[in-house]
Amino acid sequence: MRLFTALWPSEEAVAHLAGTIAALDPARVTEATSGLRKFRFAAAERWHLTLRFHGDDADPQRVADRLDRRAARVSGDAPRLRLSGSGTFRGVLWVGVEPATDGDRRALGGLVRAADGDPGGFRAHLTVARWASGRADRRSVAGLLTGYSGPWWTVGEIAVMRSDQGEGVPAYRAVHRVPVTRAALG
Repeated sequence: MRLFTALWPSEEAVAHLAGTIAALDPARVTEATSGLRKFRFAAAERWHLTLRFHGDDADPQRVADRLDRRAARVSGDAPRLRLSGSGTFRGVLWVGVEPATDGDRRALGGLVRAADGDPGGFRAHLTVARWASGRADRRSVAGLLTGYSGPWWTVGEIAVMRSDQGEGVPAYRAVHRVPVTRAALG
């Protein structure tokens, strides 16, 4: 079992990005990803922003209790965000996350801290595709979604998630949820 704390984009944000990916020219995708082994887009229902990866041995109850205590100390409104831009890490195509204002950026940082993460080292992103190995022009792969900007949404909750490795794709299950509202944030 692996444990992580995440936030999930709104249904509207997910649908918008899924529609953009579905509309990509297959020949362009093939060209951009040639040389990559097992390139595949992730299922939209799995798209999330990891605020903190807690590891394989983390105690779900301790993580949930800590999140409750820390979230109660975060002040301000829930952040307003949108999915915007793209890039790559090793084996990953991601879409970035853009806060609407500096206050939203600070609020997102507060959620990262509440999840026991480091806002300074945090790069908000959503993984949309993975590949096993190979070489390709990373700019071409990221270029599949260059200029992407989705609709704005306001974070509603953060969740402690359990990831269980089975056959194929790991199964995600929320083990604890914390609403992200002015009342919950202070």
